[in-house]
Amino acid sequence: MPILLLILAVGVYLFLWHQWRTTTLTRDCRWRLDRGVAPDFWRCVACGAEARGAEPKDCLRRRR
Repeated sequence: MPILLLILAVGVYLFLWHQWRTTTLTRDCRWRLDRGVAPDFWRCVACGAEARGAEPKDCLRRRR
C-alpha cells in the first residue's frame, strides 16, 4: 500500500511539472470562447488579448 501511494504522489508531481513547463499561462489569463464573433475566437477577460483557432496555451499579454 505505501508503494502505491508513493507511485501516486510521484505521478501527480510529474503531471504538475509537465503542466508548468508546457504553458505560459498565469492566474491573470482568463481565456473565454466568444462565439458571437466567430466559432474559434478567444478573448482574454483580464487583458483583452485576442486569438483565433484552438484555445491559447500562451499568455499574449503585452510585457511592460
